[in-house]
Amino acid sequence: MAQRKKEEVVDGITVKYHANGKTIWSKGKIVNGTADGYWEWYRIDGTIKRSGYFEDGEQVGEWTTYDKEGKPFKVTSMG
Repeated sequence: MAQRKKEEVVDGITVKYHANGKTIWSKGKIVNGTADGYWEWYRIDGTIKRSGYFEDGEQVGEWTTYDKEGKPFKVTSMG
């Protein structure tokens, strides 16, 4: 059975952890139950994997994907 990711919500900021419960998987803001504002996702080793903005739960603007060292690898425009 798969472990659920640990989650904390503080002042509208949501932090989810990898199954190990120690390293952050994602963090960002929730408004009215949907993602809003800047979000980041991380690899299990703690390096950043992806970042971008949501508006009313929809991806907007430029989203950046990072290489295994945490350096920008690709930028995608989300309309």
